[in-house]
Amino acid sequence: MKLFETIRNIWKIDDLRSRILTTLGLILIYRLGSKVVLPGIDPTQLSNLAAQTSDGVLGLLNMFSGGAFANASIMALGIMPYISASIVIQLMGIAVPYFQRLQREGESGRRKINQITRYLTVVILLFQAPGYIANLYAQLPESAFVTTGWSFTVMSTIILTAGSMFVMWLGERITDKGIGNGISLIIMIGIIAMLPFSLFAEFVSRLEEGGGLVMLLIEFVVLFFVFEGAILLVQGTRRVPVQYAKRIVGNKQYGGVRQYIPLKVNAAGVMPIIFAQAIMFIPITLAGFVDSDAATGFAAVFSNFTGFWYNFVFAFLIILFTYFYTAITINPTQMADDMKRNGGFIPGVKPGKKTAEFLDSVMSKITLPGSFFLAFVAILPAFAMLAGVDQNFAQFFGGTSLLILVGVVLDTLQQIESHLLMRHYDGLLKSGRIKGRTGGGAAVY
Repeated sequence: MKLFETIRNIWKIDDLRSRILTTLGLILIYRLGSKVVLPGIDPTQLSNLAAQTSDGVLGLLNMFSGGAFANASIMALGIMPYISASIVIQLMGIAVPYFQRLQREGESGRRKINQITRYLTVVILLFQAPGYIANLYAQLPESAFVTTGWSFTVMSTIILTAGSMFVMWLGERITDKGIGNGISLIIMIGIIAMLPFSLFAEFVSRLEEGGGLVMLLIEFVVLFFVFEGAILLVQGTRRVPVQYAKRIVGNKQYGGVRQYIPLKVNAAGVMPIIFAQAIMFIPITLAGFVDSDAATGFAAVFSNFTGFWYNFVFAFLIILFTYFYTAITINPTQMADDMKRNGGFIPGVKPGKKTAEFLDSVMSKITLPGSFFLAFVAILPAFAMLAGVDQNFAQFFGGTSLLILVGVVLDTLQQIESHLLMRHYDGLLKSGRIKGRTGGGAAVY
């Protein structure tokens, strides 16, 4: 069978086998760490915290952390503080000249930016950790704490900060020594860890209803079409023709060669939806510090998945971040200069500035429907919940969870396939190469 032959080919490649085993080992460490409860808390008395994270934004945050949030784990804050720090640094790269210079310095500048991002992550964690501890005090009975007071707060803040930084380090090690993007894989593993429980809960609830199995079948059919739509959104491209001038090799003259630039409909991948979701977690964090009816009401509005304002703001942020991330990912001026240096041009468009303006116009036109479709898929779980689907299972009817799963899986499979093709083995599919979500926007085929 094709599957077993592919597995054998993967196992034959020493570097690829080592990377996959390293990735699995680091993921196992992450999953074990998410079960380690904070010192000073009785793990048998976490039922109230589990009930609090059964729905709403906290339920999604718990999903991203792979259940660590509800377990009062040392890794309860997960990777989202690092994502928030990355958002801030990337925004500063547009507005602050110092960060603009670092971006132009190549590898050395990238290392400095990564270091600053880590420092900012620690600062964010030092604010978020006390908020999480305050929530523990509010949700858990007094008997759940072996010790309380400032000593417990300071100790737990240090542990939670160290736990999240360790998760970030695991993600970086996966990226360097393993396969795929480590940060994205850690988020995906947390989502997958919650899928069996969500599916089982939905199955049980449907069994208790008359005709519930028919509804469950309909849900799976709808889920299949949403999944296909998410794949099309991640892989969709518009091909822009590039005509290369005649070339003389030796004594022979060759005619012009037509190639294509595949501009991605969603060049930003799943990053806009991750960034927007990180912003939507802010009201929950602030509510832990401010004890007032106004703050509680504000947090309640932005914790209601099916509410209008939550979904409106979430969709708006996704559209905004899609344009922002596309702008920093795709550089039409550089693409136009590269084509000009290689003797290429777009038919009917002058080389140079006009080509850059044309590419920018095309990207703007295809990004608009792509961003709206991305936002629509992101808020689909709200409609699924209104239709009676359990919230945990509804997250897989679109939304952040599904798009992250699709994007990360395709990206990881594309990297595995690249290793196979470099060693002259067949790819993962007979019908053609897997189209990932990275790198395609600026390549010339």
